[in-house]
Amino acid sequence: MSRFNTICLVVIATMTSSAMSAAPLSFSRDIKPILSDSCYHCHGPDDTARESELRLDLRASVFELKVLTDGAMLEHLTSNDPDVRMPPPDSKRILRTEDRQTLILWIEQGAPWPTDDRHWAFVPPQRPAVPTSKKKDQAANAIDQFIHARLEQENLTPAKRADKATLLRRVTFDLIGLPPSKQDLEQFMADPSPAAYEQAVDRLLNDPRYGEHMALDWLEASRYADTDGYQNDRLRYMWVWRDWLIQAINTNMPFDQFITEQMAGDLLPNRDFYTQVATGFNRNHRINSEGGSIPDEWIVEYVADRVETMGTMFLGLTLNCSRCHNHKYDPIEQREFYELFAFFNNIAEAGLGPNNGNSPPFIAVPATWPHLTTAQTIFIVPDPVKIQVVQTSVPRPQSGSPKTVMVLHELENPRDTYLLNRGQYDQPQKSEKLTPAIPQAIGGWDPQWPRNRLGLAQWLTSADHPLTARVTINRIWQHFFGTGIVKTSENFGVQGEYPSHPQLLDWLATEFVAQNWNVKAMHRLIVTSDTYRQSSAASAELEQQDPENKLLARGPRKRLSPYAIRDAALFNSGLLVEDVGGPSVKPYMPPQIWRSISNAAYQQDQGAKIYRRSMYTYWRRTVPPPTMMAFNASSRETCIVRNDQTNTPLQALTMMNNITFVETARLLAQRELANTTVTAATRVVSGFQRITSRKPTGDEFTVLMNDYDAYIADFAADLDSAKKLLSIGASPYNQDYDISELAALTLIMNTILNLDEAITQN
Repeated sequence: MSRFNTICLVVIATMTSSAMSAAPLSFSRDIKPILSDSCYHCHGPDDTARESELRLDLRASVFELKVLTDGAMLEHLTSNDPDVRMPPPDSKRILRTEDRQTLILWIEQGAPWPTDDRHWAFVPPQRPAVPTSKKKDQAANAIDQFIHARLEQENLTPAKRADKATLLRRVTFDLIGLPPSKQDLEQFMADPSPAAYEQAVDRLLNDPRYGEHMALDWLEASRYADTDGYQNDRLRYMWVWRDWLIQAINTNMPFDQFITEQMAGDLLPNRDFYTQVATGFNRNHRINSEGGSIPDEWIVEYVADRVETMGTMFLGLTLNCSRCHNHKYDPIEQREFYELFAFFNNIAEAGLGPNNGNSPPFIAVPATWPHLTTAQTIFIVPDPVKIQVVQTSVPRPQSGSPKTVMVLHELENPRDTYLLNRGQYDQPQKSEKLTPAIPQAIGGWDPQWPRNRLGLAQWLTSADHPLTARVTINRIWQHFFGTGIVKTSENFGVQGEYPSHPQLLDWLATEFVAQNWNVKAMHRLIVTSDTYRQSSAASAELEQQDPENKLLARGPRKRLSPYAIRDAALFNSGLLVEDVGGPSVKPYMPPQIWRSISNAAYQQDQGAKIYRRSMYTYWRRTVPPPTMMAFNASSRETCIVRNDQTNTPLQALTMMNNITFVETARLLAQRELANTTVTAATRVVSGFQRITSRKPTGDEFTVLMNDYDAYIADFAADLDSAKKLLSIGASPYNQDYDISELAALTLIMNTILNLDEAITQN
């Protein structure tokens, strides 16, 4: 008997009993991700990196070479010989012990490999039947039935509903990015109607602030900024597109139309000024204005950026890998990247940006925007790119003024598209001209669609597209629960995480399409579910069993967005200016903040502008607003659909010392002191409730009042320090109040603003 057969017999003898008793493995869920992570690098789609004839990403290759049936793969998995064991040590790939055991178990179970072995995300979703759970009477809608059925499998019980105050605070932050007002909270708490919550949800969905808040995720994903980026980071003007975005969300534009107008609003048969502005979405990328740059190179970069952004936002795929080679993990070939590239390679743009201002193509915006007359809504043909030598003898295009917005516009004579060796602009394979096409692995192209961006939009929004609805509904779920049903919301590919609730994801995706891509309807469905309304409190046992709350046996608990943290402080203080839309503003920033990257000085705005919502804060890519970056905002250089969340001392220092938070603490104190008929204790309780949406516990109240008394004494003995504290910020302090009392209450409000609960949704 050979050494190999001996190994196999020993392994099989020792593991057969466990294999027989183990639950059948799913190839898509359990096996393919392991092969992708540990094996595809050498035995995957990329023929330039493949180490042998074996392709583990193709069923036909595996069965043709018989590596499963002849025992070769089992030997590679079980051998201790470094020359035999896979992956080899010099590959730098690690196969975890538990994954190795899973592969062995799969082989012992007969290595079932379905004929249709497409990655689950590339198979169009089929509407699953809604399961029946034992707790069906406690289910508010279909979401709960899916969740309850899964919890029953895991022998877990869903949590009770959150208390009314917590629930209103949660949903208000989630829908409009602000806390409930004291009046809204009191009215809600006093309303005994069973429909009180649903009525509150409907009110919030129709609040103009809803569009502002929901636009934030889109701004980060679309890489919106007020400057071009790169070293020079010149100024641009794209706020008109942001206005369009807010309005589209508030009017509940169907999501298929929402995509189509942004991708191809200039190509629509009924195109107009508004659909033209919508295409600004694809002009939000960085633009290089450095004098020594090669224009042809940067046109390639801009087009590639559009492909990569589309891939991340709508397909949930990392297409950028295939720019230089066949994708190592997903079935996307390099050729297919450039076929997608061809859809965007016909934009009439310059490779080099102007010194400052919008880069063509751009259109003039009427002074009456957004309230346009019928005549002003007519589609405008942008001026052609005019290259001229300015100042530094660098040929640059004409510059668009602040009264313009960048848009898409097609060239009369299309550029040729070729595959670029290693993605290099100057290494085209001119043996074959490429035309617009979609990846074969995704499929679904209708020959009647035009081979341009409009056809691409029609493909993305087709009812049977495997990805768009799934990817979008997953990001919606992520917004409300902190984590998507697919945790890796930017990656639905083979290396992405498997859905925690695959049937729920497909039901929601098909429901989204069935509801005519109605975003507000999906938001309402989610926030009115019992799953969303659960208490976020977890027992020690549940924390141990499901620390990430993937099974959703409890409600979501997540930190507020960096924008909501600042906005909530402004709102509670009464400082927030709630005008919707308009140009970006420049609130407080550290002195000389722009000097590190340019000679341009940061000119802080004055008056009401510095108290506008954070989404309107001027965004310079090389020096983003530090307060927001401290809380993990995206720098907006590339498309980001999932931000990391960190906890650092800098965050606490920001909350304690940033001008905005000190000033809002003072204004909060002044709001409470305005009620001259109550005691200091009542004011502390009222301020606590404004910030946290609940009253303090006895212990919390004692600590705060002890601090208050100590601060009163300290400031009474040092009025200069009190005045210095009260002078922070542009708004003057009210000198009608006792200085030491106002300063003491300011520090108390500052303390409450710094509580973890103040910046967290429970």
